[in-house]
Amino acid sequence: MTDSTLAIPAPKIGFVSLGCPKALTDSELILTQLRAEGYDTSKTFAGADLVIVNTCGFIDDAVKESLDTIGEALAENGKVIVTGCLGAKAGDDGGNLVRQMHPSVLAVTGPHATHEVMDAVHTHVPKPHDPFVDLVPPQGIKLTPRHYAYLKISEGCNHRCSFCIIPSMRGDLVSRPIGDVLGEAERLFESGVKELLVISQDTSAYGVDVKYRTGFWDGKPVKTRMLDLCQKLGELAAKHGAWVRLHYVYPYPHVDEILPLMAEGLILPYLDVPFQHSHPEVLKRMKRPASGEKNLDRLQRWREICPELVVRSTFIAGFPGETEEQFQHLLDFVREARIDRAGAFAYSPVEGATANALDGALPEAVREERRARFMAVAEAVSAEKLQSRVGATMQVLVDSAPALGRKGGLGRSYADAPEIDGSVKLLPPEKASKTLKVGEFTKARIVGAQGHDLIAQPI
Repeated sequence: MTDSTLAIPAPKIGFVSLGCPKALTDSELILTQLRAEGYDTSKTFAGADLVIVNTCGFIDDAVKESLDTIGEALAENGKVIVTGCLGAKAGDDGGNLVRQMHPSVLAVTGPHATHEVMDAVHTHVPKPHDPFVDLVPPQGIKLTPRHYAYLKISEGCNHRCSFCIIPSMRGDLVSRPIGDVLGEAERLFESGVKELLVISQDTSAYGVDVKYRTGFWDGKPVKTRMLDLCQKLGELAAKHGAWVRLHYVYPYPHVDEILPLMAEGLILPYLDVPFQHSHPEVLKRMKRPASGEKNLDRLQRWREICPELVVRSTFIAGFPGETEEQFQHLLDFVREARIDRAGAFAYSPVEGATANALDGALPEAVREERRARFMAVAEAVSAEKLQSRVGATMQVLVDSAPALGRKGGLGRSYADAPEIDGSVKLLPPEKASKTLKVGEFTKARIVGAQGHDLIAQPI
């Protein structure tokens, strides 16, 4: 190899990742492949040979943000590839929305399309010569901090909720082979990850599409189903002193089987369950797969098995046809269910969703007013539950610790998922010898609660 060959700089690719954690894992796959093939990344649009924008297309604000970002990339760079959920969205004329709004983009793909994105990159910015694959870490390129990572176990969804267009963009459920999932988990733990966040569109449906077929891991047969996956992930996490957290869990009866794993400490006693509403009539119009009464019974049963369980959920206020009585039913549900962490959206029409055709659309002011009333009730429940932790000693995963934590830091307990829940504000340690390090656990005594957060003294 000549000196002149060595001097040729690698092509630079700009990258923007928008949307949910599922889109983030798509971005990580693309970035990993780019790095494996010898491409560099650019921190600016102008400094890149090409820009990839991974978009979100779920709600109107996300669509606007994605289209605006594509426009900025085109203005500053001119060579743009678009991928992600918005790439699968149709425009008013029935054609592709992105191409309708930004006809000069080089290529458009839908979500989980690493191969198609790389084909487009190769077309417009040829692959570098002799890429050094060993420069890529075994766990791939991550966009999260070193100590936690998202593990996507499936794509798509078999439900057809009337307010949602995800299946039209991401397709029906496709479960990843269980051996691949566990292999990725092991590599992440070995790289230093201390918290693995399991994600999908419907985590509790894992394996339904392949009829729970038997796969192989570590030379042994393992069924492609939620219980077996959680058992193995918990065992892997235990070897590395790490956490496993479950997101997007529909409250199916078989989820009951996971609670003993939480009680044993293999899986964090935390469930992210998208209830969306409580009233049977509203749930029916939403085409949700469960009724509110069964959900209360199921929550009670879960807490009997695992008293430490924390439940977070999301809800929609002001869905078409929702009466004041039905909304009050929702408020009563949140109080009775004692949801630890609850978020709410005022219903907003999404282009392509069947809910748009439902009768009884409510004025925007009513929708927003109900969302505010819901959050007032939900936050009161959450604040009461946080206050009950004062005096307890909890394990905290440290997220931030300037100067080794001598002035304190920020962390999270098992009850706090990153970026969507609260934090534990860590006070300066009382002992001079006590230090805090990002990505490590510390025990802390809870001394107060403030808003969505806890205040704790490291011990």
